[in-house]
Amino acid sequence: MGHLWHHQPAWRVLDTDFGSGHRFLSTWLAWQQDTKRPCTLHYVAISARPCSAQDLLTLNDANSADSSLAPLARVLHAQWFGLLPGFHRFVLDHGQVILTLCVGGNLDMLRAQNFQADAVELSDPHTSASELAWFLKALVRSCRRGTALIAYDQSAASWEELSDALCECGFAMSPAQLHTSSEKPAQIVWQFDPQWTLKNTRQGSPLTALPIEHCAVIGAGVAGASVAAALARRGWQVQVLDQAAAAATGASGLPAGLVVPHVSIDDCALSRLSRAGVRLMLQQARELLDIHQDWAPTGVLERQIDGTPKLPKQWPQAGQQWFENYVDANTTDPLTPAIWHHQGAWLKPAALVKAWLRQPGVTFQAHAQVTDVHRNGAIWELRNATGELLCCAERVVFANACGAFDLLQKMKRQNVDLCGLWQHLPAKQGMRGMLSWDVHQTHTASAFPPFPVNGSGSVVPRIPVDGGQAWFMGSSYQPDSQVERDDQTNHISNLAHLRQLVPSLAAQLAPAFDTGSINNWKGTRCVTADRLPAVGPLEACEQPSLWLCAGMGSRGLSFSVLCAELLAAQFGAEPWPIEAKLARMLNALRA
Repeated sequence: MGHLWHHQPAWRVLDTDFGSGHRFLSTWLAWQQDTKRPCTLHYVAISARPCSAQDLLTLNDANSADSSLAPLARVLHAQWFGLLPGFHRFVLDHGQVILTLCVGGNLDMLRAQNFQADAVELSDPHTSASELAWFLKALVRSCRRGTALIAYDQSAASWEELSDALCECGFAMSPAQLHTSSEKPAQIVWQFDPQWTLKNTRQGSPLTALPIEHCAVIGAGVAGASVAAALARRGWQVQVLDQAAAAATGASGLPAGLVVPHVSIDDCALSRLSRAGVRLMLQQARELLDIHQDWAPTGVLERQIDGTPKLPKQWPQAGQQWFENYVDANTTDPLTPAIWHHQGAWLKPAALVKAWLRQPGVTFQAHAQVTDVHRNGAIWELRNATGELLCCAERVVFANACGAFDLLQKMKRQNVDLCGLWQHLPAKQGMRGMLSWDVHQTHTASAFPPFPVNGSGSVVPRIPVDGGQAWFMGSSYQPDSQVERDDQTNHISNLAHLRQLVPSLAAQLAPAFDTGSINNWKGTRCVTADRLPAVGPLEACEQPSLWLCAGMGSRGLSFSVLCAELLAAQFGAEPWPIEAKLARMLNALRA
C-alpha cells in the first residue's frame, strides 16, 4: 500500500490488532526505504493484551528472514513498559514515525479515536454477527471517503459475512479483486466510498488538516518550546517569541525538576494524563539531553503525607513497571509507607527548552514582548508596546503561561466576534514558588538519599552545576494575589517540608538554614482552577488560527510534551495521543 502515501505530508494507519508488532515494524521499514514517503507516518494499533517486551524482540526476529526488523524492534523495546489500559504514544525516528498503541477492547478503543485513517489494517475481529455490526460502525467513524482497507486472516466461514457487512457500511472491493470463486485471496483491498453523504458529529478538532505554513508561538518556556518542536517536526516554520533576553527564564528556568506521574487510589484522569505525559517526556529526554548532566532516570521515592498518595486497589502487573509500594528496612528515617516510581527522573527544563528551540524549522526571538495581536486579512500581526511589528503568521499559539490569558483578555475587548467563545476559558491564577538550594558540602553529603524524594515538596540531590553538585529543595506555594512572603519565611517552609520527607537530612541542614546561607530560586506557575492545562483552538471553525497551550501549573515536565502532541495532532487532523474523553478535559474552551 506504500504507493498510496507518495508525496503526502502525513499518512495515518489504523490497525485493529497489533499482535507481535510485525505489521507495524514492516510498515515502518517500508517508510524508511521509500524516497517518496510522507513527512510523518502515524500508526494507531489496538491490542487487548500487548505482547511482552521480550516477545516484541524474539517474535519479530524469528518472523523476519533477513532480520531487517530487529533493529526497529530494539528501538521500540527500550520504551515498551507499563502498558496499562488506554493510549500509549511512542515518538520514533526523530519524531517522523508515531505509534499510538491503544490497550483495551476493540470496540472501546475504536470509539476513543478522533481521527480519520488513510488506511485500515483489519484482522478478524472474531465476533458474532451482531457484534460485527457495532465493530464496523465504530471503525467507519475513523474512515474518510477513499480510506483503503486491507482485510487479513479471515476464515473461509467468516469471509462472506464480513464482505456483506463491509458493503453495508460503505466499503467497495477493489475492482481487481472482485471474484466469483469460493476461495478468498490472502488479503483483500477495499475502499470506503459510501453512496450517502458523510456527516461528522465529533467536536473539538478540525475536520481537515491545516495547511502547513508559518506559526508564531508566544512564550519560550517548556509549553511554547515543546509546541514549536512538535510543529516543526511536521514541516511547519515556527517563530517563538519571548519578552526575556533568553529562553526558559520564567517558571521553566527551574534549575532541576522531577518527571514523575501523579498517583491516586482511583487512578483518576489526572493520574492517567500525567502517565501519558511522563512517557513522552522521557522519550524526549533520551533523544535530546545528555544523561547525568541534563537529566537522569534515577527513579523517585514518593512519601505518603497525610495518607496520600495511594496505589489503586486493583493494579495490573503492567502498573508495577510504573511504581510499587516501597519498603526500606535499612534506613533510620520513617520512609514508609511510600511509593517507588521506577520511571521517575530529574531533569533540567532549560536544557530541554534550548534543545527544542534548536530543532530545524524553529527560530527564537528574544526581547519580543507581544502586547497586541491583530488580524490583517488571513495573517495575524504581533506587535510590541511601541507598535513595532515583531512577527506575522497564519497561526498563533499562546503559550506564555498567565501572560497568555492576560493577552487574550485584552484581545477579547478588541475583537467583539470572539467574546462569546473566550468566556469559556478556565479561570487561572499565578502561584509563586521558591526553591532552597546549595552546593553539596562534604560533612552533609552522606545524609542525602541516593535518589530524589517527593511528597509535600521535594528534595533533589546531586545535580551537576557550575562548581560541583547541588541539592534543590522546595517549593513554596503562594498565590500571586497575596503579599509576597520574604525569602527566609519561604526557606523555613521548605525546611518544614523536608522534615516530613527526610527527617535526618533536615536535622543536618537546619544550621545552614538558621544562618541564612542557603540560596534560592523563584518562579511563578500558571495554575487553572481544575489543575489541568488548557490546550486547543480558540475559534469554533474548521480552520482555527488562534490556539492556546498554557496552565501547566507545577506539572510542566509531565504535561508539556503531551499537550504539544495533542495540539500538533489537532493542527494536522492526526490521531490524538490520548483518548478523546481525556483530551476533552484539556480543551482550552471548557469552562
